[in-house]
Amino acid sequence: MRLPGLLIAGLLMLGCEQTDLAGTPDTDGTIPVSERMAAPPQPGFRRAEGPREFDFPTDHGAHPEYATEWWYFTGNLATRGGRPFGYQLTLFRVGLAAGPPADDSPLRSTQMYMGHLAITDIQSQQHYSAERFSRAAYGLAGAQATPLKVWLGSWEISSDSRNEPFPLSLRAENEDFEIDLTLQAGNKPRVLQGEDGWSRKSAEPGNASYYYSYTRLPSEGRLRIDNQWYEVDGSSWFDREWSSSALGSDQAGWDWLSLQLQDGRDLMFYRMRDQQGRAQVFSQGVLVDTDGRTFRLNLDNTRLEPTDHWTSETSGVRYPVAWRLKVADQKIDLQIDAALRDQEMNHSVRYWEGAVIVSGSHAGVGYLEMSGYTR
Repeated sequence: MRLPGLLIAGLLMLGCEQTDLAGTPDTDGTIPVSERMAAPPQPGFRRAEGPREFDFPTDHGAHPEYATEWWYFTGNLATRGGRPFGYQLTLFRVGLAAGPPADDSPLRSTQMYMGHLAITDIQSQQHYSAERFSRAAYGLAGAQATPLKVWLGSWEISSDSRNEPFPLSLRAENEDFEIDLTLQAGNKPRVLQGEDGWSRKSAEPGNASYYYSYTRLPSEGRLRIDNQWYEVDGSSWFDREWSSSALGSDQAGWDWLSLQLQDGRDLMFYRMRDQQGRAQVFSQGVLVDTDGRTFRLNLDNTRLEPTDHWTSETSGVRYPVAWRLKVADQKIDLQIDAALRDQEMNHSVRYWEGAVIVSGSHAGVGYLEMSGYTR
C-alpha cells in the first residue's frame, strides 16, 4: 500500500495555525507519524467506501473531493559501470478544507502540495533527502490530467501525451542533489490494487483508498550529487493513490515493500500493524507475472517477518531493516536487506524509505517504507 498520505495528517497539523491540533513534536522537531495518523478526516471530503470505475486519463490527475493523494515514484538505477543508486520522488496533494476557497483573493487556496525527494548513493553509503511545500495558488503548485503534469515549484512530473502518461519526465533538484529522468511504459500493464483498485486499510468504513500501480518502468537519465553528474538507467515503480482515510485506533503503522525480481516478476506487499506490532488481516499485496497476470497476496499465503534492526542516531527510532518474505505456493523465499541502513526521512513527519537488495530464492531490487515506529 502506499499510505504516505497518512503522513499528511501530521503535515496538516503543522500547516495549520491551530496549535491545539499540532500534536506533540519530538525533540528533533518532527512529528511521529503514529501521533497523527489516527486522526479522523476533515468533514466534507468523500471517502473510499467501495469499488469504483476508473476513468483514464482523467484519474491520473487530481481528485480534490478527497482529502489526500500522491504521485509516488521509487526506483533502482545504475551507471554503465554498475554504480547503484536508489531514488524517491513523491508529490502529495493535501486538501485543507472541502470545496473551493472564497473568491475574494487569488491568494486563497484550499489545496496544499508537499514534495519529498531522495537519492541513495549505495556505493558511498550516503542518503540525501529534501522536502518542500507550496499552496496551490498563482500556479505555484498543482496537477492536471491531460497531458499529465504535477508540479511543486520547479519539481515536476510531466508528459507530452494526452492519452497515456508515458513517456514521463521527472525533474527535481536541491542544492546538493538532483534528478532528471525519463520513464517509459515498458511491457507491464497498469495494476489495480486491492479489490479492483479499492484498497481497504482497516475495518472502519471509509478507511480505504483508490490505488493503482505501474510496477516496472524502464528508466534512464541522470542524477547529480554535489557537482558530479551520473548517467543512469534501471527501473522505476509508480504508485497512485487517493483517499480521505485514517488508520483505525487499533493500528500503529505499516511496512510496505515493492520488489522487482530478476526473473521478471514484480511483488508488492504491505503489512498493517496493530499497537502490539502484529500483522493485521488487512495486510495484502500482489505478485505480477512477466506477462502482467496478477496473483493476490494476503496473510493466508504470504509471510513477512523482520530479521534485523537498526536504531537511528538522529531520532532514536528502531527500525527493522532486514526482512524475510515467503510465498510458499509460488516458491518464493526472499531475504530483503536495506542497501543502506540510514535511509530515514526526517522532515515535517518522520518515516523510513529506501532502496533494498533482494536475495534468496530470487535476486532483485526494490524499495521499503516503514512508518509508525516510535522511541
